[in-house]
Amino acid sequence: MQIGVDSQRAVDNKRVFIVDCDDVSGLALQFMLADECEAHLLADVESALRKGRDWPPDLLLLGQGNLAKEGMEVLAQLRQQHPAMKIVVVCDSTDDSHVRQALAQGANSTLLRPLTLEGVRRKVDAQLGRRTPLGLGIAVTVV
Repeated sequence: MQIGVDSQRAVDNKRVFIVDCDDVSGLALQFMLADECEAHLLADVESALRKGRDWPPDLLLLGQGNLAKEGMEVLAQLRQQHPAMKIVVVCDSTDDSHVRQALAQGANSTLLRPLTLEGVRRKVDAQLGRRTPLGLGIAVTVV
């Protein structure tokens, strides 16, 4: 199912790994990105590292629960194996200590829940270096 797909983006073969121990969030992200990216949902960072040896990702969406569960050292492992890969932490709040620490240790950005199709695609496009629409809300009053 394709929802508002830009055909140019669908063929540029950007690979996104999604690692989120929140199954609903992970599946939603995969669904939202599958039309414009090669989106892979993986169980944990170790699986991402293994798959990334043969299929290097351009972007990793990493759930904040995985940072708490797997430890902050996973960021160093990811950076060592894929120095050019962008890392976005999927979280409920940027006030979480794991999220702040991840940003301090080199994560590129955050993606806040609740997830929306437009918000997810805009964030992913920006991290992948794709042009993104500005989307200013303009109200016009006719008198």
